[in-house]
Amino acid sequence: MRADMMMDMMDGVSFPLLIFAIVVIIFLFTGIKVVPQRSVYVVERLGKYSRILDAGMHFMIPFVDRIAYKHSTKETAIDVPSQTCITRDNIAVAVDGILYMQVIDPVRASYGISNYLFAATQLAQTTMRSVIGKLDLDVTFLERSGINKAVVEAVDTASDPWGVKVTRYEIKNISPPDSISEAMEKQMRAEREKRAQILESEGDKQSRINKAEGERQALIAYSEGEKQRRINEAEGKAREIELVAKATADSLIMVGAAIKDGGYQAVSLRVAEQYVQEFGKLAKTNNTMIIPAELSNLTSALGLAAQMFKTDK
Repeated sequence: MRADMMMDMMDGVSFPLLIFAIVVIIFLFTGIKVVPQRSVYVVERLGKYSRILDAGMHFMIPFVDRIAYKHSTKETAIDVPSQTCITRDNIAVAVDGILYMQVIDPVRASYGISNYLFAATQLAQTTMRSVIGKLDLDVTFLERSGINKAVVEAVDTASDPWGVKVTRYEIKNISPPDSISEAMEKQMRAEREKRAQILESEGDKQSRINKAEGERQALIAYSEGEKQRRINEAEGKAREIELVAKATADSLIMVGAAIKDGGYQAVSLRVAEQYVQEFGKLAKTNNTMIIPAELSNLTSALGLAAQMFKTDK
């Protein structure tokens, strides 16, 4: 009887203990929170900010503490939707981009603004419209880096109270209207054709210059050669005349010396022979001749020649 009563008492005591143990275990597991790497949880206690949970395992008081916000400390890429911007020369272009941000202060990112991603996107769009409105369409395509820098500076300054850091902004596309695209394509085609014509004309000009320079050098070389040839011919003729004159002078000196030594009879004979030869030629070419009286016979001619040589002697 007593044994049965003891068993009933133990059963009555063990059941509440079991329930209590189960509640404690559930309470403990509910209060344990594991935070992943590069993540931050913001904890509120009874609706008021309590603390920040970094990566690792933490214990929270169930029904008292709660995780109000979860943030990632990794750099986040936000797609900025396409929007229409008006350039300074009144051309509408569609521009979209990507904004890169990173949470550096989880508390301010939680309580400084309701949605910092949406706010940063809107601020990037308004800044983009303002920057492009100061540029002409042609400059817009060339100033991508300047536009990106201006957007980063504007959004980063405005987002500083939000506890986020804007690292960079990149323009994806700048799309002008179809009519403007066609006009720009025609302009580029005309510019390329212009450059091609300029290069072709420069090549033709250089070719003509080279050809003229070659002809000039050829003429100079030819004239120099002709000049040298004439100089050589003149020097040759002068040398020839000099040699002939010298030979004639030497022969005359020799003849004069021979006459002085008594050779005037031989000279007379030579003169008579030439006289007869020339007189015979004259008779062949003319039928009528006029002969001087003193030269009517050969004897008188020889005597005249002898007389002349004697006189010279």
